[in-house]
Amino acid sequence: MPYNPFSRGPLPVGVRTMDWSDAGRSGRPLPTEVWYPASEEFRGKDVAEGTRDNYELVPGLPPGWQEAVRDAEARKGPFPLVVFSHGFGGHRRQSTFLCTHLASHGYVVAAVDHTGNTIVEMVQFMMPSMEKLRLVSSGTEATMSALRAARGFTKRDKIVKIDGGYHGHSDGLLAAAGSGAVTLGLPGSAGVPKSAVADTIVVPFNDLDAMRAAFEDNPGQIAAVILEPIPANMGVVLPRPAYLPVLRSICDEHGTLLVFDEVITGFRVARGGAQQLFGVRPDLTCLGKIAGGGLPLGIYGGRGDVMDVVAPQGPVYQAGTLSGNPVAVAAGLATLKRLDERAFIALEGLGRALEDELARVVRRTGAKARVQRVGSAFTLFFTAEEVVDLASAKKSDTAQFAKFFHGMLERGFLLPPAQFEAAFLSMAHTLEDVQGFVTAAREVLMAIK
Repeated sequence: MPYNPFSRGPLPVGVRTMDWSDAGRSGRPLPTEVWYPASEEFRGKDVAEGTRDNYELVPGLPPGWQEAVRDAEARKGPFPLVVFSHGFGGHRRQSTFLCTHLASHGYVVAAVDHTGNTIVEMVQFMMPSMEKLRLVSSGTEATMSALRAARGFTKRDKIVKIDGGYHGHSDGLLAAAGSGAVTLGLPGSAGVPKSAVADTIVVPFNDLDAMRAAFEDNPGQIAAVILEPIPANMGVVLPRPAYLPVLRSICDEHGTLLVFDEVITGFRVARGGAQQLFGVRPDLTCLGKIAGGGLPLGIYGGRGDVMDVVAPQGPVYQAGTLSGNPVAVAAGLATLKRLDERAFIALEGLGRALEDELARVVRRTGAKARVQRVGSAFTLFFTAEEVVDLASAKKSDTAQFAKFFHGMLERGFLLPPAQFEAAFLSMAHTLEDVQGFVTAAREVLMAIK
């Protein structure tokens, strides 16, 4: 029987290969001890949190956050609860595993060791569309490299991206970007020449007519369409039911590659990401820090014939000394090991509870706001209208959101400091945390009416 990497038990005695895919693509001998046990030095200690005696404020934290930490220190209460980062790392199991791994394997070897091979097998098990893949150091590198491969494969130059979609800060993708760019009202970025975005076509999310028009206006020229299948960098926006399947068909019709940026949705909305949730298989997929357990790691990959254009097998160059470094890979293995079906049932339960209770609070307080959620990611938009794209997201009352943000921070909850961002729950959160968040939100919404 093939070994299941998500089983809770130890590796069976005598098992020396792991077949983690339906097709049995592995077959390579791998170490029997994949899940390294914590040493006695670390066992039973939460090395991630440390102690109050050696806790120091990090320079550059927002003033409200530093004050909340100092207040918690003075009254020996809890530190602010973070519902912001989409890194998914920092739990005790990951931390002890990482410390043990570092002690025995070191930091950087400029090559992929057996743990790199192991995480590749695990990612392919979770996302079968990634027939071949490369490890890099960030989501920005993943998207940049994926588009270079797409252009090299199709021998076309133009790409299509979504208005408000954020795919890192490489020059060609900063056209009409989301995340901090839209928060600051920046149409692009200084320092990016016009020539860098000349081949970037921007269309609204959820608008198939605009997508078809882009192809009609640029026949045989579009190498790839890149998008977050569930945008989270304009706040959480869900695709309409037919959007992704029809987009897949449009790309097939025109010989264009479909690239899913699953830096945020990968391993979050489902074990196999949004592509599993919606049943749409992209040509290329980009992953980010969740795959590294919150540490700097990126992955891009997909169809074997497309990835074959990457050097040394093909003419498309990509390399990096820190790509697949043992530190990030070890943290990623520790995180992905925990993400079995039970984990996603728990995360969906937490997300559903938060959505239902927060929506009830919005109704009872009469706030002009709405909750939009998928899995453990959510946004409280300060608008009464459904948000379906960047234009509708921008109708939100950002001044009201700012009041909500600071009110929640004063009560010990750190949200993304921008309306056009998603907040995240993780396996570190509990139903008690959710109830505390909802109680604080009720107080704040009543206060800012």
